[in-house]
Amino acid sequence: MAQWTSAVGAGQLARLLGSQQDRPAGPGTRRPPAYRALADGIRLLVLEGRVPVAARLPAERELALALTVSRTTVAAAYEALRAEGFLESRRGAGSWTAVPAGNPLPARGLEPLPPEALGSVIDLGCAALPAPEPWLTRAVQGALEELPPYAHTHGDYPAGLPALRTMIAERYTARGIPTMPEQIMVTTGAMGAIDAICHLFGGRGERIAVESPSYANILQLMREAGARLVPVAMAEGLAGWDVDRWRQVLREAAPRIAYVVADFHNPTGALADDDQRRRLVDAARAAGTVLVADETMSELRLDDDAERPRPVCAFDPAGSTVVTVGSASKAFWAGMRIGWVRAAPDVVRSLVAARAYADMGTPVLEQLAVNWLFSTGGWEQAVTVRRAQARQNRDELVVAVRRELPDWEFEVPRGGLTLWVRTGGLSGSRLAEAGERVGVRVPSGPRFGVDGAFEGYVRLPFTVGGAVAEEAAARLAAAARLVEKGGVGGGEAPRTFVA
Repeated sequence: MAQWTSAVGAGQLARLLGSQQDRPAGPGTRRPPAYRALADGIRLLVLEGRVPVAARLPAERELALALTVSRTTVAAAYEALRAEGFLESRRGAGSWTAVPAGNPLPARGLEPLPPEALGSVIDLGCAALPAPEPWLTRAVQGALEELPPYAHTHGDYPAGLPALRTMIAERYTARGIPTMPEQIMVTTGAMGAIDAICHLFGGRGERIAVESPSYANILQLMREAGARLVPVAMAEGLAGWDVDRWRQVLREAAPRIAYVVADFHNPTGALADDDQRRRLVDAARAAGTVLVADETMSELRLDDDAERPRPVCAFDPAGSTVVTVGSASKAFWAGMRIGWVRAAPDVVRSLVAARAYADMGTPVLEQLAVNWLFSTGGWEQAVTVRRAQARQNRDELVVAVRRELPDWEFEVPRGGLTLWVRTGGLSGSRLAEAGERVGVRVPSGPRFGVDGAFEGYVRLPFTVGGAVAEEAAARLAAAARLVEKGGVGGGEAPRTFVA
């Protein structure tokens, strides 16, 4: 019986391999043999999760034709991968990807670093800060005081606690967007909100337009739901969206959904201005596309003089086009898994009805804690502290990276939690692997793209500062030297896997 569960075509594998970039070899640098370079490329794709484990690879002859190399080169690469535990084969069944014994399976997302590794590895993979205290403790205490009346009920609130729905609606109204509680559904984080929206509007095979680059975990969520992702390139630097390109894609591809992060975009940090927001909403309305606006970063404005555009939904007063997603996880704490959807009442009713077959509802105690923060002013106080912490981390990380890696290029965003860095021609995938060996965990650019894009980038979050930021930059520089010398790839696998 075959041991593979999916298949990768020769053309697809060739495109993925072609996306891997390396800095040109300098004088005296030895290039690996062609078979070794091919084996290393396939191994990196498996470790990155861009080629799944247990995926059947093309036959040797097919891949040789797609890559315009000899069949002998492909055969030798496959043999090297088998020897290292990254490939298994059976006569009549072909060859399929694997991972060596003792290596965790790639998760294809950005997961938190395991607790046992926190003392030895600097984690730049997770864009989240520690909880702001004392507000977390006070919020939980306040929630416990409010809990007794709810404890006498069934505890299932598929649309969310009425008090929290009302509070969220009032906050939108205060921002100049009249909102009723019936337009709000509370979810288990922003991921839960977007998952529900994708299942309601974007069935398997539906097109979803996404920014390129975009948030890695959302892209993977959409892939797992069977969506066909249509990437739309961002404007250069921090300029936000290329609205003309968006209009063309919406008109020609007619995607059912478009997913955007208008406020301090993850990963680039770009901020779309009012005109861009208005024009994109108009284009989505004309195309009949549901525009999902992710506001999870909207309150993380780090510079006081940064622009403050209106929310995307402000340009859709009827609520027929824009569905807004918010969350407490980025602005407050990732462990507070409370998100919400703002949409037309009929959309909210449909989302609530469909939820009965998923998670039934969001934990009551956490909803009460967020409601306490909103109603007491604790939210504003905590977010002020959070901004100051992220701002300081950003500034210290920027100084450290510029000192240690002067060839790396980036623009400093005015808000958010991430720095999008061009790595001077080095492969982001190989930097991520080399980082594991020197004790720094960093996600490579392709995680934030479609079909292997952004190999020459990494994302750095504003989660460390001071001496830790300096050490992180020094370790990244050491990883870069490893890649430049060809010290990554071949032979020994990484000691741990970065998801």
